[in-house]
Amino acid sequence: MSIVTVQLGQCGNQIGFEVFDTLFSDSHSSQGLCSKRENEAYQASCKERFFSEEENGVPIARAVLVDMEPKVINQTLSKAAQSGRWKYGQHAYFCQKQGSGNNWAYGYSVHGPRHEESIMNIIQKEVEKCDSLSGFFIIMSMAGGTGSGIGAFVTQNLQDQYAHSLKMNQIIWPYGTGEVIVQNYNSILTLSHLYRSSDALLVHENDAVHKICAKLMNIKQISFSDINQVLAHQLGSVFQPVYSAEGLFHYRRNPLGDLMENLVPHPEFKMLSLRNIPQMSENSLAYSTFTWAGLLKHLRQMLISNAKMEEEGFKDPALYTSWLQPVDAFNVWKTQRAFSKYEKSASLVSNSQFLVKPLNMIVGKAWNMFASKAYLHQYTKFGIEEEDFLDSFTLLEQVVASYYNL
Repeated sequence: MSIVTVQLGQCGNQIGFEVFDTLFSDSHSSQGLCSKRENEAYQASCKERFFSEEENGVPIARAVLVDMEPKVINQTLSKAAQSGRWKYGQHAYFCQKQGSGNNWAYGYSVHGPRHEESIMNIIQKEVEKCDSLSGFFIIMSMAGGTGSGIGAFVTQNLQDQYAHSLKMNQIIWPYGTGEVIVQNYNSILTLSHLYRSSDALLVHENDAVHKICAKLMNIKQISFSDINQVLAHQLGSVFQPVYSAEGLFHYRRNPLGDLMENLVPHPEFKMLSLRNIPQMSENSLAYSTFTWAGLLKHLRQMLISNAKMEEEGFKDPALYTSWLQPVDAFNVWKTQRAFSKYEKSASLVSNSQFLVKPLNMIVGKAWNMFASKAYLHQYTKFGIEEEDFLDSFTLLEQVVASYYNL
């Protein structure tokens, strides 16, 4: 079953490139602890999921690139083509109105509807290349302007046209110190609309990834390229093939569905956080990974045996909400095959109160601006009214309350 990735805006396109490059590099790297036969099956599974093949044998990413200016898309297409290993197929860019770069409303209310047919047509062409569609993986920023607005608009259209296909949005949480003055407005509008149309939101916080680069990787001058490569490793590891009982690598029946089946038990709980330790020693792998992820206790009792993680530490009911049993709340997928040249690594996707504090902070900052009507005219002139803001506040405040009451 194949995943169609939709890369939106500068952020989505740059991260998307790193994700596909990481997936391709991993599938063609050393086989690690696997036999040749197992490694070949692994490569075939990766290709089926993320790449289609052109007549000349060059794999083409199952992706659609969308932006409102040609610069980033052209750079992304060029980098992929110059690698000589894989390339992109479907893409589109449309000229935007000058001065609308940080305006969510322009992307959602003007640019999206204006180019809806063109965007959905190229997505349909990519879908038609899939023998079996698993769903859509949408990569986008949350606090940017037109990119996040179009991202919300496209996700809504995917829900309308592909209601039975899963949709997971990978969104970048903005730096707490701020990037653009209206980022909190853009964030609440993006989140509230995605909550209505997406099946799950896989969130990465810029501040958290920045700390990884600084403290774990010892990078002195951290660039967006460094951050995007960390994100790509984390995302790629989540969709890695797993080991089957038959002795061959294969993908989970539906990786998007398997992630969401227990992680999103109710519509109000859609925010997933992802933590990853690329490589640690055998004695510190489990402890470091899961304390970093914010789990609660008993983690020191977890053991590593033959580089495999024992799951006993996750069977304590105290770790979970009262209406969810541990057997239903925690799933493990293992593989002996190295990922991205790391023989021992671990990833944790969790649905917890981890993101409630930053969400509450963004809602509070946006509300303070809204109360003084700051910058509202930039949104109302493109069709987003005060009632739309109030609806977004109401929905997200309910999300915060639901997570607090877990």
